[in-house]
Amino acid sequence: MTKQGGKVDQVILAVNLGSPEAPRETEVRTYLREFLMDRNVIDVPRPIRDLIVKGFILPKRPKESAKAYASIWTEEGSPLIANTYKLVAKLQKIVPIPIHIAMRYGQPAITNTLAELVSQYPGLKKIILLPLYPHYAMSTTGTVQDLVRQILRKKYPRLKLAVHKPFYNNPDYIKSLTHSIAKELPNDYHLLFSYHGLPVRHLKKSDITRSHCYQTANCCEVSSPAHDFCYKHQVLETTRLAAKQLGLAEEVYSVAFQSRLGRDEWISPSTSDTILVLAAKGVKKLAVVCPAFVSDCLETLEEIGIRAKESFLKNGGESFILIPCLNESTIFVESLGKTLKPYYKD
Repeated sequence: MTKQGGKVDQVILAVNLGSPEAPRETEVRTYLREFLMDRNVIDVPRPIRDLIVKGFILPKRPKESAKAYASIWTEEGSPLIANTYKLVAKLQKIVPIPIHIAMRYGQPAITNTLAELVSQYPGLKKIILLPLYPHYAMSTTGTVQDLVRQILRKKYPRLKLAVHKPFYNNPDYIKSLTHSIAKELPNDYHLLFSYHGLPVRHLKKSDITRSHCYQTANCCEVSSPAHDFCYKHQVLETTRLAAKQLGLAEEVYSVAFQSRLGRDEWISPSTSDTILVLAAKGVKKLAVVCPAFVSDCLETLEEIGIRAKESFLKNGGESFILIPCLNESTIFVESLGKTLKPYYKD
C-alpha cells in the first residue's frame, strides 16, 4: 500500500538538470556558478575549481549563455523546466503515488523540495529518486544521488531512499526512442546520435573495477561490472539497440559527443567535428537525435538546432532535421511508468 492510516508513506522525486530563472546575464551567472562549482561536474580540488569558474568562466560565459538561452526561451519560460513539468503531469496520471519535481541546479531546489515533502506528508517513509537521465554519469545521476543522500543523512535520516536505475537499455525505453526517431526520419537522411560529452577522467573515476574503462582494449564491448556506471558503454548500447530496431545499416548513422568544456581529453568524436566530416564526405541530408536528454533544452534546441544546423548548411549540407527529445510523448510516459513499478508498493 502507498498509504498507511490515510497518510502517504512514499513519493517519487523526479529530478532534471535545471535552468536559469531567466535568460539574463545575472540569472545565468547564478545558475552557472552553482552548476560549475559542483565537484561532480568540474572534478578538481576546490581551490582550482574556484580559479577556473570564478577566474575564467564566470567573467565572460554568462553573457554568451544568456544570448543562447534567449534564443530558445518561450512564453512558458525555460523549455527544460516546462517540458519536465509536462512529462511529470502525464506520468502522474498513470502512477498511483505522488510525484514531485526538483532541479539539481536552480529552482525548484532539491533541498527545498525535500523539506516540503516532509512537511506535506507526515507519514512519509521513503523517497523514490527518479533522475531524468537514461544513462549514468557522475555529473548527472551521480551528483543527484550524492546530494539527496547527503540531505537525507543530515536532516531526514529516518527516510529510506530507492534510486531508479538508468534505463538506457530498457526495451520499452528503446521502443519509445525508436518510435520518436522513425516519426521524423526520412529514408534518405544520415542519422547522427549526438550525446552529451564527458571528460574521459569521469569515466575512469566511475569505473568500480578501477581497471577497465580506457584500460582494456575495446572496453565498452568487453563485459564488465564497470558498465553499470559507464556512460560511454551505456550510450553506445542505446545506439546499438535503437539502430537495430530501426533496421539501420552501419553506414547510415554515426555517434558523436557534444558540449565540450575546457582542454582535457573528452569522449570522442565531437559532434561539431563529426558534422564537418559528414558534410565533407558528401552527406547532404542530416538528422540529429540527442538521446542523453529526455527533455528538449539549451543543448538540443540551441547547440544542435541552431548552431550545428548552421555549421552543416554552411559546409555543403542541404537539409538538417533536429529530432525532438521524448519530452512528454505518450509512449515514453508509459515506458517510464513501467520502469517505476518495482520501486513502489501498490
